[in-house]
Amino acid sequence: MPNPTASLLPPPPWPARDAAHLLVSSRQMAGLEEQIFASGLPVEALMEKAALAVGRRLLEQHGGLLRQCGALVLVGPGHNGGDGLVIARELHLAGVATAIWSPFERHKPLTAAHLRHCLWLGIPRLQRPPDANGPELWIDALLGIGQERSAGDAIESLLAERQRERPQRLVAVDVPTGLCADSGLPTGNQPACADTTYCIGLLKQGLIQDPALAWVGRLERIELGLPATLLQTLPADQPLALGAEDLATAPRPQPAPQAAKYGRGRLLVLAGSEAYRGAAQLALLGASASGCGSLRAGLPQAVAAGLWVVQPHVVVAANLGRNGQGGLDLAELDLEALGLVAPARSSAGSQRLDALLLGPGIGPGTGPAAAAAAPGGGERQAGEARTWTALQQFPGLLVLDADGLNRLAAGGGAGGADAALHWLQRRAGATWLTPHAGEFTRLFPDLADLPPPEAARSAAQRSGAAVLLKGARSVVAAPDGRSWQLLRASPAAARAGLGDVLAGYAAGRGALALAAGWSADGSLLAAAALDHAEAGLAAIGEQGAGGATPMAVAHALAQIDPDQPRESAIPRPFE
Repeated sequence: MPNPTASLLPPPPWPARDAAHLLVSSRQMAGLEEQIFASGLPVEALMEKAALAVGRRLLEQHGGLLRQCGALVLVGPGHNGGDGLVIARELHLAGVATAIWSPFERHKPLTAAHLRHCLWLGIPRLQRPPDANGPELWIDALLGIGQERSAGDAIESLLAERQRERPQRLVAVDVPTGLCADSGLPTGNQPACADTTYCIGLLKQGLIQDPALAWVGRLERIELGLPATLLQTLPADQPLALGAEDLATAPRPQPAPQAAKYGRGRLLVLAGSEAYRGAAQLALLGASASGCGSLRAGLPQAVAAGLWVVQPHVVVAANLGRNGQGGLDLAELDLEALGLVAPARSSAGSQRLDALLLGPGIGPGTGPAAAAAAPGGGERQAGEARTWTALQQFPGLLVLDADGLNRLAAGGGAGGADAALHWLQRRAGATWLTPHAGEFTRLFPDLADLPPPEAARSAAQRSGAAVLLKGARSVVAAPDGRSWQLLRASPAAARAGLGDVLAGYAAGRGALALAAGWSADGSLLAAAALDHAEAGLAAIGEQGAGGATPMAVAHALAQIDPDQPRESAIPRPFE
């Protein structure tokens, strides 16, 4: 079957490759600063610029608390401590009762100079560890980026006690003490637990990783005005962060004004089983929210029989039974009627598909490797093998989710994973994978222990598929090395069924893109993930934390207005 997607155009680059989106390692950030200093800008000037900006944000956001209860600045020996001392100076000059605590005898020369000036101004320096139950706002400027070792038992114990006694009364400058800015993992036993982390210049990649979220709190980037020419020295495939403000510029394919339903994307959804009937309904709700024009489904008999009552716009293209393991029987698919293989002769029942979603709730079954390994396994085994061959040769977009991924990896251990990789590498059309951590491990066992951004990127490059690795801050990676990571989502939206909605929505957006003449670029999958996360926040904002049901999120997806980014539904503790 010829590939009709070969001449499709990629969507416009997204988002902008600027300071608001670039995610960097601590080494990269240090390298950029060295280039700035080598150009002639004094270190003192950059420190003043960064710390003054943090000080202004502290007064804007927490001015009432600061004036009522004061501030304590925890000062380290390096330039992060210097930032803290400039902040202490400015708060003191603004009339805030400010004190300094630095448990270090020696400081870098610039930090030592700022310390002398603060003492000259009359800012008190505590000679013993502070009271962890003190009402003042603690400002953590102890260690900053580049942390690799524990902060020490004494500091860790103090930070742990502070969190117990006064939660949400500490903010961090650049990076919370005790947290690796690259991995997001603690460097010891107890990092500082920040209400807000003021990340200076560019976002450090570790601060948005799942293990870091409990320590970072609200993440706010402090603008340094880094020149565009400097940012261009970073690699072309530098990871990019996605936030609510990127909804307005996200790639959204627009079909021709005269396009009828088939010109707005044709999607086939294979979902559900006797045990997971709701998964099919939820995937179809997500697909419907995408705006896809023609939506067809292969469903278990129990769902197909009553679908017309709740989703009458969906055409039941296949009414499927159970396989020997209780899952959806893919051997029963009429591949010609569904448009998955070219018919022997012209058939009015066959239709070209733009995209196909396989997996939500289909339950256990045979993957391509197992189906092909036993040619004498009977008619059902042969039917499953034909189906997987047709899926491999399908020239449109194939989205594999949940049990679709598990079946692909069926066979167990490295053998199943190797066969799955071999199958993906030979796919005729674009492929999107949407695994959670467990499904990812079954497909790519040797990548499972890597940090999610690195794992997703390696999997995409190895398989030739775009990969959405789901988590608290989901990562999307394209086969060409580009990657994106969400900046925010709500834990209240982490519940059963949300992945089914996401898979259906992403597949529908992909079908729309192909119908509009775009390729199924990985950025479209990233945009779908962003839409889904923001829809969860919208549902919570409208109905409370318990309101982020899969149905509510699908409803919010259908109402996304890219011109009006949604505010976070997460309350601010100091407001």
